[in-house]
Parts: sequence; C-alpha cells; structure tokens
Amino acid sequence: PPGPSAPEAYVADAAAAVEQLGLGPVSVIGHGTGALTAWQLAAHRPDLVAAVVICEMRAAAPGEALRRAWEEWARSWPVPFATLADARRWFAEQDPFADGPSAARGEFFAEVMAEGDDGWRPRFAARLPGAGDPWIRDAHWDELGGVGCPALVVRGLDGQLGRAEAHEMVRVLPQGRYAEIPDAGHLVPWDQPDAWCATVERFLREVAPRRPLGGRGCEACGTEVRVL
Repeated sequence: PPGPSAPEAYVADAAAAVEQLGLGPVSVIGHGTGALTAWQLAAHRPDLVAAVVICEMRAAAPGEALRRAWEEWARSWPVPFATLADARRWFAEQDPFADGPSAARGEFFAEVMAEGDDGWRPRFAARLPGAGDPWIRDAHWDELGGVGCPALVVRGLDGQLGRAEAHEMVRVLPQGRYAEIPDAGHLVPWDQPDAWCATVERFLREVAPRRPLGGRGCEACGTEVRVL
C-alpha cells in the first residue's frame, strides 16, 4: 500500500498495531526484513515486546553487490504473468537465480501476486527499487544488542544467513538463542512449516508467559505478532 517504507515507519506501524489492540507485551516473529522490524521494535519499545524470533535476516550490511544482484533478479521476471499458475510455476521451477526447483518458493510468490488489466505482477514490484536500501547499506548490530528480551535466531541450512554470522548475532543479543532447520533455504516457514512451527513454539513455551485468551477457554504463549 502507499506510504513510507523506511524501517522507522515499519516499526511505528507495528508499535501502533500492538498499542491500538491492547496486546502488549507480545511475542514478535519476523522473517527477512520483517525480522529486522521485529528486533528494532524490541530494541526501541521494550515495553511492547516479551520475546522475539529472528528468521533469516542479517545484522551485517550486505553491500552494493547484493543490491546489483537483486536488481538483476527483478529484471529477469517475465512480468506480467498471464495466469497465477504461470507465476507460481516460474518462481518454483524456472527462476534462473534460484538454487533449484522449490514448490514452496512458488507458493510464496503466488501469495504476493495481484491481478491487473494486463496480467499478474507482484504487489510490491513498483516499490522494489530502493526498498532494500536501509538494510543493504546499513548494519544493525547496535540495535540487535539493544534487544533485552529473549530472542531466537533461526536460519535455514541452505538460507542466506550464514552460520558464523548467526552465532555472532546470538552472542550480541543479551538473551540470544540459536536454531537451524535442515532442508530449508531462505523461506524457512514455507520450506519446512512443521519444523518451523515446532522450533518457534518450543522457544515461546520456555520464555513467554502463558496467559488465558479471554472467553476462549484456552491458553497461549503470550500473544504473537508476525512480521513477514
């Protein structure tokens, strides 16, 4: 949707949602740049966050090489796609920048497609140039170190977050923990949904206070906000 796309705006949106719904403190779960929003929210608004899950997001600045690769990848998309099935098939099987076929990858991109007069395009296509500038250009170690609540760093064994950097992130986090999920790339929640859910739920059971969900006769590990 239209609106500011700087990291500060994402954090402000997340904080406003938690406050307006009266949910805090919550467990915040983020993937990719959503994970950056999650830990920035935890660092700047500790009153709103009880625990944070950081999946497949680097704290180091990737640099200009990644920007160029990202732009080249976006130019390779044969948009518009004639059908949603064509979009799903291309990202799952034909994307030249992918490591190999992945049905989960196809499903992920199918979820972010929108139909227009000329066919199907990713909803974010018009905003893709420049959208990643803040996390490509800047490192975020200081904010990571400011996360005082329990935090879990999760990586896919074949993902974009390397093991050495993930372990350094855990070291920097005051209450950091680490988990890795086999047979998963960058899209961990889509590649291995059962293992992902089990990993997150185990962490939240250990660190997030259990409280009743009013009127439903059940309990939850706090309240979760997912930033994907």
